[in-house]
Amino acid sequence: QFVESDDEEELLFNIPFTGNVKLKGVIVMGEDDSTHPAEMRLFRNIPHMSFDDVGREPDQTFSLNRDPTGELEYPTKIARFSNVYHLSIHFPKNFGAETMKIFYIGLKGEWTEAHRHEVTICNYEASANPADHKLEQITPQTHFIS
Repeated sequence: QFVESDDEEELLFNIPFTGNVKLKGVIVMGEDDSTHPAEMRLFRNIPHMSFDDVGREPDQTFSLNRDPTGELEYPTKIARFSNVYHLSIHFPKNFGAETMKIFYIGLKGEWTEAHRHEVTICNYEASANPADHKLEQITPQTHFIS
């Protein structure tokens, strides 16, 4: 099984994570022919990325070698990919074929649970309601110094 581009040599994958990932490496397997991707561009934390967004500067770019067995791992810049919750992988070109085929994408890294801040329902008083702040009767005392 593989993913093949329709009529161009470009492919774009959007990968959302359920937590935060420290991405350390990427493996890409393709056919041992000209349909194998020749370049890979990584973008971090851009949810719902489309082909309209691939013109921006990627976080890291790799020149790929043909790897039908998945033996090559491309290391990422860990400082840049230490807190990833969404990864977009753009393959802009292959080795000359009209379409591109990818059999496997492997991601190496560490997953941690995301710290999500839930919505808290709070009530705030615009002005104090005296009925909410009952005090015991205070008797004034005076102290005289003679």
